[in-house]
Amino acid sequence: MAAMTAPQTVFLGVTGASGAPYAVRLIEQLSELGCGLSLCISDTGLDVIRHELRLAEGDRDAVTATLLQLAGAQATVYHPADLGATVSSGSAFPDAAVVCPCSLSTAAEIALGTTSTLIHRAGAVALKERRPLVLVPREMPLSSIQLRRLLEASEAGAIIVPPTPAFYNRPTTLQDAVDSVVGKVLSVLGFDHHLYPPWGRDRT
Repeated sequence: MAAMTAPQTVFLGVTGASGAPYAVRLIEQLSELGCGLSLCISDTGLDVIRHELRLAEGDRDAVTATLLQLAGAQATVYHPADLGATVSSGSAFPDAAVVCPCSLSTAAEIALGTTSTLIHRAGAVALKERRPLVLVPREMPLSSIQLRRLLEASEAGAIIVPPTPAFYNRPTTLQDAVDSVVGKVLSVLGFDHHLYPPWGRDRT
């Protein structure tokens, strides 16, 4: 398979699965790589972000602003109910899409081709336009139904990247583990990065 060309623009959906630190780090890295970012956070994703990042209660705008501040990044932000958003059209869709973290219900919706939220629609558009779509499903254990939906998404063209940190790089901090997952997402998108050393190289 030919190496993927790194995208210049990315749609990032953040849904209601555990993994807010992955989203923060991914936003940060995409920004540092000069990637234009379109961000959409589901309603349940907002609740998870509040809990995992220990944020005080706030409305959608406040939580989103805090997330971007933590990542030191800027993004065009879309509401999940905005199915008329620019990025919902194949003619204006970004170069790639990522859902991180990706709830299994979101993965199922994308696999089934439904479009009840902008994140689902983005997944459908990425697949029909043959744009890279990376799903980072964070749940365990997985039922047979969930495994079938992930297989269907993969067969349709999605890249499934379970957030399972590697240990060959001898992580010593939680950030190392987060970087292992985010680095893998960047790799499959075609970006060069230094979040973890390739196999066979010692950590510096």
